[in-house]
Amino acid sequence: MDELRKNYHHELESARAELARLAALVAELIPRATQVLLDGDLEGADYIIRGDEAIDDRCVDLEEQCIRILALQAPVATELRQVVALLKMIAEVERSGDLVRNICKAARRIYGHELDPKLRGIIHRMGEQAQQIYAAAIEAFVENDVAKAAALDDMDAYLDALQKQFIQAIFESQAAGRIDMQIAVQLAIVARFYERIGDHAVNIAERVRFVMTGWVPDHKKPQRPKIDIDGPAEQPAAAETAGDS
Repeated sequence: MDELRKNYHHELESARAELARLAALVAELIPRATQVLLDGDLEGADYIIRGDEAIDDRCVDLEEQCIRILALQAPVATELRQVVALLKMIAEVERSGDLVRNICKAARRIYGHELDPKLRGIIHRMGEQAQQIYAAAIEAFVENDVAKAAALDDMDAYLDALQKQFIQAIFESQAAGRIDMQIAVQLAIVARFYERIGDHAVNIAERVRFVMTGWVPDHKKPQRPKIDIDGPAEQPAAAETAGDS
């Protein structure tokens, strides 16, 4: 029995380590994809797009490992929460990798079209914020840090505010004739990709809280405070998938 429990804990820690590595890889790719978009780097775009298949394959392998743990070890209570949470986190990481890939596909579609400095600046800030949120989610997971996991919602609210600012800047640029409608649409989709990456990081953090405390997120919770990224937060009056191509 002791040997069986030892094998179980070894398998669980192995699965956790692999998930951390996969999530770290996605976090590393976010700023690279952002630079691909800003530079019109077709070679870099192709490299990231082709590499996504390897991430998908590793996610499938990790899912199978978790299913084996469930089938062979029959964990209960907190240990069961850990394995179930891992399975859900794998899906979050896999989808995040797809969104990074989609940013690179968008870079190919807008290749050759110059973006004005305001648009480029907000893209850069969205990329930075998305990467920071993902890195914080990984730290919360690795360290089982409930407080850090709870802080991600506010970080994501800032990314949401950047997305809204970017959409407004797209409208202004298109109205001024600096970009055409097709490019404006592609950029709006890119903004959605960044916003969804942040959402997946928040979901990972929520799973950390679930494992450690049994807390289950209330998806009917009140609307977040609106954040003015150029000033203080505005309090509310009342208490995925973007298309692949």
